[in-house]
Amino acid sequence: TPPLRIPPSVLGLVLGVYESEREDDSLHLTESAAGVDRVLSGKLTELLKISGPGLKKGKSRIFYGLHEDFPCIAVVGLGRNSLGVCGTEYWDTCKENIRAAIAGGCRVLQNHVLTHIEVDGCNDSQSAAEGAVLGLFTYDDLKTKKKTRVTTQLHGSGCVSGWEKGVLYGEGQNLARYLMEAPANHVTPSVFADTITNRLAPYADHVTVHKRSQEWIEEQQMGAFLSVSKGSEEPPVFLELHYNGCPDNTQCPLLLVGKGITFDSGGISLKPPSGMDAMRADMGGAATVCSAIVTAAALNLPINIIGLAPLCENMPSGKANKPGDVVTAKNGKTIQVDNTDAEGRLILADALCYAHSFNPRAIVNAATLTGAMDVALGSAATGVFTNSDWLWEQLHKASVVTGDRVWRMPLFQHYTRQVTDCQLADLNNVGKYSRSGGACTAAAFLREFVTAPHWAHLDIAGVMTNKDEVTVELLASYSG
Repeated sequence: TPPLRIPPSVLGLVLGVYESEREDDSLHLTESAAGVDRVLSGKLTELLKISGPGLKKGKSRIFYGLHEDFPCIAVVGLGRNSLGVCGTEYWDTCKENIRAAIAGGCRVLQNHVLTHIEVDGCNDSQSAAEGAVLGLFTYDDLKTKKKTRVTTQLHGSGCVSGWEKGVLYGEGQNLARYLMEAPANHVTPSVFADTITNRLAPYADHVTVHKRSQEWIEEQQMGAFLSVSKGSEEPPVFLELHYNGCPDNTQCPLLLVGKGITFDSGGISLKPPSGMDAMRADMGGAATVCSAIVTAAALNLPINIIGLAPLCENMPSGKANKPGDVVTAKNGKTIQVDNTDAEGRLILADALCYAHSFNPRAIVNAATLTGAMDVALGSAATGVFTNSDWLWEQLHKASVVTGDRVWRMPLFQHYTRQVTDCQLADLNNVGKYSRSGGACTAAAFLREFVTAPHWAHLDIAGVMTNKDEVTVELLASYSG
């Protein structure tokens, strides 16, 4: 069948331009932008020069009626072409500039009610695709008036495989953002599990999904998880995903574990009402873990991954945990629950115990665990607590490429003593000195349920929401 003909009136084009390496306002067009400029006999360069000073990083200019195929062209500033991995910023500055610039250009054209945008690959088609897909995401499912739905494609002769890979990366992150953004009454534990099950359905030949019921959770003696879920009318679900991408069945799997509190009121230790609505995203760890497995399946990665997501609500009721209650985790350790709002570590404790039954190559858990992590690092980086230098190196290398920065945090015995010095049980779910080093004592608590030599805890509370200091391609919403 012939390709669908898109009316020119709804077509847009995003092109990139680099800042000069010299201290002047001269322009350096990308390969695609230069090609368009040649077709226009230099008109693009001419208009850029007369429309103002040099186009700075992240800024854009819109030109109308310049090209017969594209009635609206956005030219975006990419910064300097010579930039790469920055030793102080701990990311690839060129990649990050491309993501942010392309995202901004696509959003500008979306606001012009254009429904199809061709995007300059900027010599890095994957980063350009990531920026386009992330920048165009919006959650307006429950609004009557919706943003223009936009399709994108690579312009010109860039790397198509890189573009396709970038689209899958962006769509995976957007799935996590969708789950985090949706209201808690629309994404209950059961709905969350069903959503992920449906997204994995196309990959049923190498993905197995187990939606474990409360009865199964009880059989597994996950007392810490059950103690949190019992305060809510919504039944808990323990979601277990098996992605088998490696034909060698002897390959040990990578274990991903995500905190899945679909709404966190704090329980009896009730949170203040201001901002409590944001706690619909307290399942961000589960959302990122499950979305990562959806993306791995779409990419057909040649590895084995198991994802675990304990899903429940943390609510106050006559059945809820009370401060001072003692519960027993899957490994037999007893826990004094002095703060019911420190519930994430309780459900993760049982999930981490269960993770060890699969003889994992490594365990990585992600959780919006502590406000203290946000205080420490803000939204600039994820705090990583790990017992493995090897695993830290893998995470750090990946973070430089993706722009999702990480920072290593301490797992000192100093913090362990603060959670093991407990009046009634083996462990206390909060540190001895309450707010002091809260992210570190939470990590120390989790470590009490880990025997694997390669484990990392990612506290993503600070990066849960996008703030204006980083990742401008995401707008002010949940980051995924």
